[in-house]
Amino acid sequence: MIRVLLVDDDPLVRSGLRLMLSGADDIEVVAEAADGGEVLALVDEHAPDLVLMDIRMPGVDGLEATRLLSARARARDRAGERAGGRAVAPAVVMLTTFKDDEQVLGALRAGAAGFLLKHTPPAEIVAAVRRVKAGEPVLSPAVTEQLIARVTQGGDGDGNGTGPRRLETAEARMRLDRLGEREREVAVAVGQGRTNAEIAAELYMSVATVKAHVSHILTKLEHTNRVQIALTVHYAGLV
Repeated sequence: MIRVLLVDDDPLVRSGLRLMLSGADDIEVVAEAADGGEVLALVDEHAPDLVLMDIRMPGVDGLEATRLLSARARARDRAGERAGGRAVAPAVVMLTTFKDDEQVLGALRAGAAGFLLKHTPPAEIVAAVRRVKAGEPVLSPAVTEQLIARVTQGGDGDGNGTGPRRLETAEARMRLDRLGEREREVAVAVGQGRTNAEIAAELYMSVATVKAHVSHILTKLEHTNRVQIALTVHYAGLV
């Protein structure tokens, strides 16, 4: 079963999501929260695989709650801690009515594994939960288009690679310099949206080896998921 924690300040939204997800025989909603400030405690209590979380909430919003989860996961990773064999932090998928590109980037940089609009059809939300559990990032098509446009144009909006965009590019290239040659090839493939199986076939290695490389890349780049690897590769101009 895929264990899900729902976080949204609107009880009607939570009720709809619970009803939608409970219809799948492999998904279980283990807890609900109305504020991001409840997330850490509920994660400890219920050990969800995935948190489906609204970005905008009146107390602690989804971005801050995701940052807190990611920061704690990194701290525990450094300390070599594990929670009963389960991953230290659950994957986070942002669910919102907004598709502002700064919100998308903020969510992904905070450590979210996906970003879906609330009007996404129920079947697609269920499929997204399954994909994230399998280690694949998810973005609504409309969000993907905006994200690609935002990353490929200048951060200052002029498309000339100056200002914030230049700083993002320099930082991304410095991070990628930490990788070995093979790890860099895998990172680029992740940035191209390849699955582990596709990367394995393309680079003539086993899926297990690809997974090991991705794990090492996450550690070296100080990232928490594949989406962040893809963003770094895009900012570095390698895709």
